[in-house]
Amino acid sequence: MPVISVDPTAFTIGSVTVQWYGIMVALAVVAMIVIITRQAKALGVTRDLFGLFLWCILGGFLGGRLTYIFGHWEHFTADPGSIFSFAGLAQNGMIIGVLAGALIYMAATKLRFSELLRIGDAVALATPLALAIGRVGCTLNGCCFGRPSPFNSFPGAIQYTARSAIPRIADGFAMYGNGITVPIFPAQMYHIAWNLISLAIVWRFRNRFKPTGSLLFFYFCLWAVGDIGIRFLRVGELVVPGLQQAQLLSLIMLLIFLPWLIIRMRREQPLALPEPQTEDF
Repeated sequence: MPVISVDPTAFTIGSVTVQWYGIMVALAVVAMIVIITRQAKALGVTRDLFGLFLWCILGGFLGGRLTYIFGHWEHFTADPGSIFSFAGLAQNGMIIGVLAGALIYMAATKLRFSELLRIGDAVALATPLALAIGRVGCTLNGCCFGRPSPFNSFPGAIQYTARSAIPRIADGFAMYGNGITVPIFPAQMYHIAWNLISLAIVWRFRNRFKPTGSLLFFYFCLWAVGDIGIRFLRVGELVVPGLQQAQLLSLIMLLIFLPWLIIRMRREQPLALPEPQTEDF
């Protein structure tokens, strides 16, 4: 069984500690900006996207951070000072925050919604890879870990050396007590795999979704389905019977974007013309 013993700290410069998680998040942002810029040009977007990137990055960070804080409320009420650290981002909250940032930018600059959707199709081609890179950071850090696993080999289970990213007792199972590790589901790696599968799917069908914006809605549906499923193997408190906070948010996204996608695509289909009638003589 693989044992992940990588030190979450990449290096230290004076009093500044740089974590592998932060490096991977930065690489994910850079990859996303590069791909979106290239794909937006290919889709005919001529607008300067710098301002939009700033709003979306800010929205993504705030959304991810706030969602993480609400999901770990007991920890932050016990240690309020940790609210203002940069440790801990929830990916579903990041996506919601990016959407909010894009809408604020659209309103502030009077950007047409149709053009925002065109940019969104470029976002759908960049986001899966960016999220996969981010989950590499989760894997090295040990956060977003899975439940105790009944398996003793990969891909059913991995082990970590004891680390601060996995500090608590979850669902009655002592995850790491006195440095003793237990096999857990490699949930972060499942997220990586699903993001890469989603990337392959959206690239394969990128020219088949009409009208503009439909590819983005399709990707949101793919992401939500994978997120809901994988989180059944992850540690998390239930906010409604059977569902964690993140699953509930993903379900809401799926219930919004799937019907919207279907309606848009049906409206785009040309109406079938009636066949000409011929008279028998």
